Amino acid sequence: MCWVLKQSRSGYYTWCNCLASPGIQENELLFHQIQQVYDTSCQSYGSPRIQVALVAQGVSVSRQRVVRLMAKLGISARSRHKFQVTADSKHARPIAENHLNKDFVTSEPDRVGWLT
Repeated sequence: MCWVLKQSRSGYYTWCNCLASPGIQENELLFHQIQQVYDTSCQSYGSPRIQVALVAQGVSVSRQRVVRLMAKLGISARSRHKFQVTADSKHARPIAENHLNKDFVTSEPDRVGWLT
């Protein structure tokens, strides 16, 4: 393989045995901490709130770094849907008459007791 890639064997084995840089090691630790804060918040925290939570835990990290690491993790805040009124019960239009009056017992299908 070294011959195909035109690399020396010693260079390959040096690459295999080298440790990750301190920045990469710190990012791995931040990945875990960001994921933990994100899961604790029921996946509702975005980068500003995660950054504030990490600073409260004593981790010195910028918001832009949190944004970048969250993008690498593939996570983003889930917004809740706002309450939406679906019925207007205070209208002046005529209301249909209630023929059943919660009496759902019928003698046969598609027939109401008082209509048969």
